[in-house]
Amino acid sequence: MTAAAVPAYLGRNFADASPAMRFGALLSIWKEGDWSRNDSTSQNAWKSVTKLTDRDQATLKALLERQTALAEPLAQQGRLLRLEALALSPFVSGLGNEHPLENGFAFLNPYGLPYLPGSGVKGVLRRAASELAGGMWENSHEWDNATVDALFGQEIDEHGSGARRGALQFWDVIPQIDAGTLAVDVMTPHQSHYYQRGEPPHDSGQPIPVYFLTVPPKSRFVFHVQCDPVALMTRADLAEGQRWQQLLRTTFFHAFEWLGFGAKTSVGYGTFREDAAAQEAWERQMREKEERRRRAAELEKALAGLPEDAAWVKRKLSTWFGTDNNVFLGEVEGFLAERNALSYEAHELLVHEVEKRWRGIMANPDAVEGKKRKPKFNDRPRKLAKRLAEIAPKRA
Repeated sequence: MTAAAVPAYLGRNFADASPAMRFGALLSIWKEGDWSRNDSTSQNAWKSVTKLTDRDQATLKALLERQTALAEPLAQQGRLLRLEALALSPFVSGLGNEHPLENGFAFLNPYGLPYLPGSGVKGVLRRAASELAGGMWENSHEWDNATVDALFGQEIDEHGSGARRGALQFWDVIPQIDAGTLAVDVMTPHQSHYYQRGEPPHDSGQPIPVYFLTVPPKSRFVFHVQCDPVALMTRADLAEGQRWQQLLRTTFFHAFEWLGFGAKTSVGYGTFREDAAAQEAWERQMREKEERRRRAAELEKALAGLPEDAAWVKRKLSTWFGTDNNVFLGEVEGFLAERNALSYEAHELLVHEVEKRWRGIMANPDAVEGKKRKPKFNDRPRKLAKRLAEIAPKRA
């Protein structure tokens, strides 16, 4: 029988613990009694750590939403690049972290959920930019060594000096795992008798499976890179037209295709592609928000100097869409219930809107039609028209 190496009073049900706790401290692969490792049951034990609970999924989503809220104003100011990507292969990071099985995993504290550290993103992108700047590829995409240093920082030279911070800051990446579970991969190193015990190499050795955690393919990764405009004051060419963003995109695409993120990239792990549909949706959303902000600013400018009641009417008219007369009536009835008089501007705006919705009602609210002489207008708009007539401002 296997169990987690924890005190008995903690019980045996750890389903509510975070993935980091279930993996790092509560993995049930130890034989009770001598607490030696039971490799024959390790595969089943690992399955217990892979499932993401509803709370785990909600936390991953909330963390990304928090990043998005912080990113939006920066993006509007041209100080942030956001890039949506999909994992084409398993992603793994932190294999060298301490763990009883000697195959760790990177979890974000204090949430205990998987992530790609911003430092890892910076390292891969700097390598991609250096490859392009160094002429290793046919097209440099306008990268050069001076630009690499300006954006990523200058490293210490052979004399131990020259270190300088770059203009870019790289945020941690929070994967959105639609599969609802992490994955367990396995590697089977051969020749362990030669590498670990010093025996002569031969083909009759016994491979020992080694299990490790991964984020499964098709998970969504959202990269955020922030730029400090002050740090670019000496490189106006990079700030002009957000050229730094265009350059950075080329490094992302190069890294997606040739380098990969995380560990084991040499055997195909950590490969990505841009999620063009999600990226376009984000950019369209940002354009729409910017347009709404522009219209709101224009509206506030137009309201300057208007009487308070006229400003309220004009602001409300800018938000009433379509032909929902019930919404219009409810708003105006409540507004007029608290007033015995209106300014000329407010009255004119309301009369114009009422007349537009019920043609002819202001001239004759009690108009009838047809052989049966039925009222042309319903009771509510008819009462509203009469009320507007009653409180019409008196001209001197």
